[in-house]
Amino acid sequence: MIIRAKAPLRLGLAGGGTDISPFCDLYEGAILNVTINMYAYCILEPTKNNKIIIDSSDRGEHFESKTSTYLDISDKNVLLVKGVYNRIVKELNLKKGLSFKITTYSDAPVGSGLGASSTMVVCILKAFTEWLNLPYGEYDIARLAYSIEREDLDLHGGKQDQYAATFGGFNFMQFRQNNDVIVNPLKIKNWVRDEIESELILYYTGTSRESAKIIDAQIKNTKKNDEKSINGMLKMKENAHQMKNALVTAKFNDIARLLTEGWLAKKETATTVSNSEIEKIYKYVMKNGAKAAKISGAGGGGFMLILCDPKEKYNLVKKLEKLDGVVMIPTICEHGAKAWTLRDGEWK
Repeated sequence: MIIRAKAPLRLGLAGGGTDISPFCDLYEGAILNVTINMYAYCILEPTKNNKIIIDSSDRGEHFESKTSTYLDISDKNVLLVKGVYNRIVKELNLKKGLSFKITTYSDAPVGSGLGASSTMVVCILKAFTEWLNLPYGEYDIARLAYSIEREDLDLHGGKQDQYAATFGGFNFMQFRQNNDVIVNPLKIKNWVRDEIESELILYYTGTSRESAKIIDAQIKNTKKNDEKSINGMLKMKENAHQMKNALVTAKFNDIARLLTEGWLAKKETATTVSNSEIEKIYKYVMKNGAKAAKISGAGGGGFMLILCDPKEKYNLVKKLEKLDGVVMIPTICEHGAKAWTLRDGEWK
């Protein structure tokens, strides 16, 4: 038996960062995001050899041990799989460890700004849910993924990524006190989705970034009641509400304008959100046909999301290809995390 799972990565269109405590506890957060055809993957193979074998193919990490009810997380090697496994054992109150091999990889590196780490946690959870036939719905998986990553593993970040990967598609999300999250799936007309796809370009700046440092700065600014930072977050929250309205009413000029306004507000929340290299790339794309652009995720590096008039798209892509980064043309993914089982003989 083989269990395969995949979960989609996401683009943050508006409000990113307002899902982080204590801001969302004090002011409530709002985010609009959409998943794309880039994924985290997990392959789970149950075994009978009383071993746990974990391969993180894209990160070059390998772990192997005898079956146990707890895997040491002080060693950061294959940390996300260890975190999910330990929590599954705890949730199910297993007295004996499980025996299996897991292989994981992602279409985007950690630090890409596409929610890669959280999406991988969701993907691994989805594989275990399929294998053990666990009665977890979308909210259950997202909440559990958040708890594993933020509480068990003490990895800093927000809440949107786990919900985006689990639900998929266009979602307007609201974040309240006590980790209360409401996901509002948006019914976007097919032609509107197609138009947005026709304008989308992703440009990998060539540098991943440690989002935790940027997030820590935003948390610190909120706690010390930094007026500029909080005003920036409030603008981003309002930006998310306006972006939702622009999307459902197909106001494409407003979408581009709001993307720009959101990026400007984001830069007010912490000095590390942008840097000279990002500003250089931003000016380059705007000079060469882009309607709007922003760094996806916390900022500091990773992927730049670009909206471009389709008739200018080819020329802009060619110009970006002359730089040091990587150009990608994403399409929108309308489904969330999924898993399926191959029985003996079905993959041979």
